[in-house]
Amino acid sequence: MLMHLTPMEITFYKYQGAGNDFVIIDDREEQFDRSNTDLVNYLCDRRFGIGGDGLMLLRNKEGFDFEMVYYNSDGNESSMCGNGGRCIVAFAKKMGVVGDSCYFIAVDGPHEANAIQTEEGEWISLKMIDVPEVEKGPRYCFMNTGSPHYVAFESNLKSFDLVEEARKIRYNNRFSAEGTNVNFVNIENDILNIRTYERGVEDETLACGTGVTAAVLAAHSTGQFSGDELNVKAQGGNLKVKFQKVDDGYQNIWLEGPAEFVFKGTINV
Repeated sequence: MLMHLTPMEITFYKYQGAGNDFVIIDDREEQFDRSNTDLVNYLCDRRFGIGGDGLMLLRNKEGFDFEMVYYNSDGNESSMCGNGGRCIVAFAKKMGVVGDSCYFIAVDGPHEANAIQTEEGEWISLKMIDVPEVEKGPRYCFMNTGSPHYVAFESNLKSFDLVEEARKIRYNNRFSAEGTNVNFVNIENDILNIRTYERGVEDETLACGTGVTAAVLAAHSTGQFSGDELNVKAQGGNLKVKFQKVDDGYQNIWLEGPAEFVFKGTINV
């Protein structure tokens, strides 16, 4: 697949946030070919490459601390990834690009973020885009939290065949062309439980930051809790979403959770 490429060695860093894992490359010198979808797909491959739900480039951007360029594991540049955003903030701090707070640009616009070192590791708070509208239907909500998300309510998540049911939605007439992420959720003991199917990965992932955000706003907009924050239990770990309800939707939305450096390596391609 990669025989046409000029041989090169790539230094990469692996990060994970609540089980959502990413390959991150310091590309401030802009040596990585952003159009090479085959290479990104190879690096994200769990059998032949490094393995990850996605890949990110950290690049310089005038007026910002850095730019986040995000790819799904299929190799295509994609919409915003919340856990990816939190992980690249932790990476930027590790590389000395930022301190405990930063202001960066992603595909969906500017973001603020804060990093706090705890006993359990780095805790990253990421400000998400405003959500002016939540579409509500029978037992589902749909919205854009930086990526499109369909949120459905399901009482029994443990034995639920998520992939089969999610694909019925992701590939239906409405969503098949552009795709959508699909989340199934419920609330038990003031904790939102979630399982997510991500487009581009085309499978269940252990967590999804924009999905967690959408799920909390969906639960609030349908009256399932009345506060302005909610703890979330994803398959890969615990997260929190804080927000402010306004007349035309939601603003001041913050996604919070851990972001962990896993390892550094090099790969020859």
